[in-house]
Amino acid sequence: MHGIKVRAIGKPGRKCVADDKSKTGQSDRDRINTSEPYEVRDWAKKFGVSEERLVKATQRVGPMAKDVAKELGKAL
Repeated sequence: MHGIKVRAIGKPGRKCVADDKSKTGQSDRDRINTSEPYEVRDWAKKFGVSEERLVKATQRVGPMAKDVAKELGKAL
């Protein structure tokens, strides 16, 4: 690499992952990530709607579960 030094950022021994599924918190549970098929499936089941209807609702009101629930007329 022609003398270029590369330094990893982060804690030694830790794997850097873009979407670390082991790190979930309230903010993660409050959002619907329509890029993840399992989230679309699970949220659609929770609200009792089709996956297509859930995705359309998130497109209208955004990813916040409380907003999507309101849009669908469902309780969270």
